[in-house]
Order: sequence, then structure tokens, then C-alpha cells
Amino acid sequence: MKPVKLAPSILSCDFSRLGEEIRAAEAGGADWIHVDVMDGHFVPNITIGPVITEGARRVTGLPLDVHLMIEAPERYLEAFAKAGADSLTVHQETCPDLAATLAQIRSLGVRAGVAVNPDTPVESIRAVAADLDLLVIMSVQPGFGGQKYIDGSTDKIRRARALLDEVGGRAELEVDGGVDASNAAAVAAAGATVLVAGSAVYAHPEGAAEGVRAIRKALQA
Repeated sequence: MKPVKLAPSILSCDFSRLGEEIRAAEAGGADWIHVDVMDGHFVPNITIGPVITEGARRVTGLPLDVHLMIEAPERYLEAFAKAGADSLTVHQETCPDLAATLAQIRSLGVRAGVAVNPDTPVESIRAVAADLDLLVIMSVQPGFGGQKYIDGSTDKIRRARALLDEVGGRAELEVDGGVDASNAAAVAAAGATVLVAGSAVYAHPEGAAEGVRAIRKALQA
């Protein structure tokens, strides 16, 4: 089995030191850098856009995993692709024609992903599951960092893994929300292949590099 990928979320970093924070996570062994984009409409918070994504692109060669928690994401896909995104994930809840939105992402030459909120059944993405590059299970209600992992998420991860296996899907199974050293191993055992961690990395008392290492150590224990 391949090692689980770690994708620190810059939502929790010190934006006055963005380059240093990204490099610290990279030094700790991060595999991807996760970029949370929020619009104040789909979720009750406003975060960052293509300009910050472009800035992140300039300071790292790691894949940029851009998560669009926004309404009408199709309006902004090209801008984020041009800014350097390697993957673009949209929400099932915001895309009336999910297949068309995913096709638009692929036409831009980046990986296409779908995220589902805690209350959204995994089964809702069955029609596109075989063609996904990334399926994201939200293990908190989207909008803010530092939230507690929703315990029932682990069963949902197992259901997502079963669905991908059933349809022959090749997608990475990513879990986003409340992941830390205390639950990372259980999340991976349920079938996740990518773990997003924000505050567990950037609020670590010894810095982001040690935050990444702590999660990796928990996975290897």
C-alpha cells in the first residue's frame, strides 16, 4: 500500500509569512499544499483567491490542491488553473451539472475533484465516481479551521472507499477537517489516501514542520 499523502492547509498558517510557512510544511515532509477558497456565500467565511494561490505556486514545487468552497465555481476555474492549481475540487452541493463542471476542470489540464459535506450522502456522487481524480470527504462543516473531527465521518470514509472500489474509481480519497495525530491512523485505515491538516500543522507548538512529522509518525506507529 502506498504511503498516505499529507496536505497541510494554508488556511491555518500565518499569512504574513506565507512563503516560510509553506516551506516549513514542505521541510516536514508534506506531499501537497491544500488551498481553501471560501466565498462567504456557500460557507460563512471569506478566505483567499487566485492571487494567493499564485503566490503559493511561486514558493513551492509541491502540488497545489485547491478546494473551492464557493457558489458557481465554474466562473473561477480558469483563474485558479492559471494561478497554478494542480487539482481543483468543487462541491457536489454547488454544481447542478456536476459532470459538466468536472469536464471543464479537466479541459484546463488539472485534476478534477468533488467534495461532499457531512450531511451529503456519498451515494450522491455515484454517477461521476469512476471518473474522479479526487473525492473529498468533509469531516467538519466547511467554513472555519480548527474544528473537531465529526466522529461519524470514519464510517462515511469506509463507504466512500467501498463506492470507489465498486465502480473501479482511481480517485484519491481525501479527508478534510479535524485531522490530527490522534485520529490520522484511523482515518487512513478507513481508506483515506490523502489527509488535510490545518491547525494540527500550523498551530503545532514546535512549528509546521514538526506538525507534519507528528502526523506522519502517528501513521507509521
